[in-house]
Amino acid sequence: MPGEPVKPRGRDAVSSQTGGTLPQASTAEDIAAFVAKARALSPHAPGAKGRLIFALDATMSRQPTWDMACALQADMFREAAAIGSLDIRLVYYRGLNECRATGWISDSAKLATLMSKIDCRGGDTQIGKVLSDVRREAVASGVRAVVFVGDAMEEKVDELCAKAGELGMLKVPVFVFQEGADAVAEQAFREIARLTGGAWCRFDPGAAAQLRELLRAAAAYAAGGREALLKLAKSASGAAKLIGQMK
Repeated sequence: MPGEPVKPRGRDAVSSQTGGTLPQASTAEDIAAFVAKARALSPHAPGAKGRLIFALDATMSRQPTWDMACALQADMFREAAAIGSLDIRLVYYRGLNECRATGWISDSAKLATLMSKIDCRGGDTQIGKVLSDVRREAVASGVRAVVFVGDAMEEKVDELCAKAGELGMLKVPVFVFQEGADAVAEQAFREIARLTGGAWCRFDPGAAAQLRELLRAAAAYAAGGREALLKLAKSASGAAKLIGQMK
């Protein structure tokens, strides 16, 4: 099936239709170059199609929330449709060093089908690979926002913060939705959100209504920018939570 995730090719690579290994280090010149290129793409320009990366922890503890996200992902498309249009790229990690990504998908039914074929497997977190994929896509084709849903962080926080800082320079906010109350994860997630100009929110395990509101708010931002999120915040608590934190 077109858009099916494929296997990774390198230590810090997220596999996708385009393939290739993502950059692992950046000089000042590298950063200046990718910022200039990303801005030239103008994903925030009027009429531009919204692009949102939907990143999920698919390790074993995440199965209930993965199933919930499968059921709720169509709400993101519906929210965006009221504003403009939205493409979503699914990125997930699980098992032993497995991190995969789809191509850009504009059909909620297709995304649901892909997600339904994925089962959660035990393993460590790979958030750094997710952030690297976002950086590459932001430079290659423009990304308006990122949603990350997870409950743990088992990596070097300084390395994650360095990657998050680059996304902040690209003006790609990461909306981090944490399930549960792991203190180590919360510290890292809050910092990723702060450095990218995004937001961190906690939701209770199994709380579909909470997650639905948060996903709708992120989709509104991806499709219509800050103005659309402000409008939604007048009637939706999830949007109000996000806009309250964003720079």
